[in-house]
Amino acid sequence: MGTLRLSQLRPGQEAVINEFDNSDIFLKLMEMGCVPGEKIFLEKVAPLGDPISVKISGYSLSLRLNEAEHILVTLID
Repeated sequence: MGTLRLSQLRPGQEAVINEFDNSDIFLKLMEMGCVPGEKIFLEKVAPLGDPISVKISGYSLSLRLNEAEHILVTLID
């Protein structure tokens, strides 16, 4: 499977972060542990679709959908 945006994943799916497509949010995401090569697991999505809860580097993190749009990932089968 090709590259997807983190915002396209469904709860229960796991992926590896490839890159970011927005330099403005890059530093903020890196400080939160979202670094290329890191596994990321989509735990749940809020009832209205925003925010999403992901597990990365051993902890849970809440991301807004507009932040997740800029994280490019590859699904892990």
